[in-house]
Amino acid sequence: MPMRGLTILVATGDAERLHTALGFAAATAATGARIRLHLHEGAVALLAAPLSAPNDPARHKAGLPKLGELWEEALGLGVAISLCQSGLALHDLDLEKLDPRLEAQGPVSVMTGLGDDRLVAF
Repeated sequence: MPMRGLTILVATGDAERLHTALGFAAATAATGARIRLHLHEGAVALLAAPLSAPNDPARHKAGLPKLGELWEEALGLGVAISLCQSGLALHDLDLEKLDPRLEAQGPVSVMTGLGDDRLVAF
């Protein structure tokens, strides 16, 4: 039986929460299930600078992926990543200058696109 899809909402600008969400997104993508990750308002701000998280040095030492590496891995696995339109405006980010695999979405399109997906918030 195919696994239900998963939509993950990252609600805050906490880099460690984003790292966790990306880990679950990558794991879901590896199963072949549909996976979407949405960065809401504050989480979008994390893209304003090179992606890094407080525990990245410890991860690197342990041979685990740092935030930026996990971000690239998730995109490479086909995780569909969307960014909050309000978050882009709040943090003065231009979608055209970010990774072309990203798209802008608002809450309505995220929710109407759920279908049978499970929804998890970090």
